[in-house]
Amino acid sequence: MTSITQDMRFRLAVIKYADKYGVSKAAARYKTNRQYIYRWKRRYDGTWDSLRDRSRRPHHHPNQHTEVEIKLINNIRRRNPNDGLVIFWVKLRQHGYKRSITGLYRFLCKQNLMAVKPKNPKYKPKPYEQMSYPGQRIQIDVKFVPSSCLVNEAKGQKFYQYTAIDEYSRWRYVEAFKEHSTYSSMQFLEHLVKAFPMPIECIQTDNGQEFTKRLSPGNKVKTPTIFEVRLKQLGIRHKLIRPFTPRHNGKVERSHRKDNERFYATHTFYSFEDFSKQLTTYNKRDYNRFPMRPLGWKSPQTVLYDFVKYGVTYV
Repeated sequence: MTSITQDMRFRLAVIKYADKYGVSKAAARYKTNRQYIYRWKRRYDGTWDSLRDRSRRPHHHPNQHTEVEIKLINNIRRRNPNDGLVIFWVKLRQHGYKRSITGLYRFLCKQNLMAVKPKNPKYKPKPYEQMSYPGQRIQIDVKFVPSSCLVNEAKGQKFYQYTAIDEYSRWRYVEAFKEHSTYSSMQFLEHLVKAFPMPIECIQTDNGQEFTKRLSPGNKVKTPTIFEVRLKQLGIRHKLIRPFTPRHNGKVERSHRKDNERFYATHTFYSFEDFSKQLTTYNKRDYNRFPMRPLGWKSPQTVLYDFVKYGVTYV
């Protein structure tokens, strides 16, 4: 419902007073001029709408678009409905259009001729593949230790955290290294195989140089890395995630985020040996024994132990 303004009430009061006592007395009473009263008396037809302010917009403008320009704009827009403002303006200029881009923008807005943007295709993720038993697939990734955690002798050095997470039980194995390379990855793999109580069928990693040379520009003959060779010797399948898609390695990425919040934010390391010792203690005490919601509030260590010993399934 359209509101009735204070100005409209004032004009109605002036008109009624003028009808009863005359225009001159109404002008003196309401402190206005007679022309004002005569004008609103002519407009008033008994409705509130007749007392509203009319648009002061001019009916014509000396610089408005000509019929030829309007026809050109309509023709180009009909052929290019999805072009943005700049591209559309350039195409008009190529056909002899002389006006500025701001003038074109105002005209398109008034005529409702702005570009019709097609909807972006929605990303439809594949349904998550649930693991059926421990060792079916293990995610591996490398985390750079924050430099702010390194003090005294360790200051200025670079340490790395290798992380492996079993997708079924969320059991995690971590190890500290002074470098991230294919040799370090191979060493970590051998230690992981010894530490995990069940056979490992598949290892999933990203496309980093420490795991594969798949995306290396100088690797035209697809030479396997030491890590890949060792996987083949152990009979373990190597699965590479899609490039630049870390969410496909989501479990290990999430664990690294938790490490920042629960470990690296409150710890400092004086040497590599100190870092390695603290990391091992944290993983055994604060991660593998920490209850998790996806596991029915069981800890990864409990889930893995129960499956190995009793065949109990929680997930």
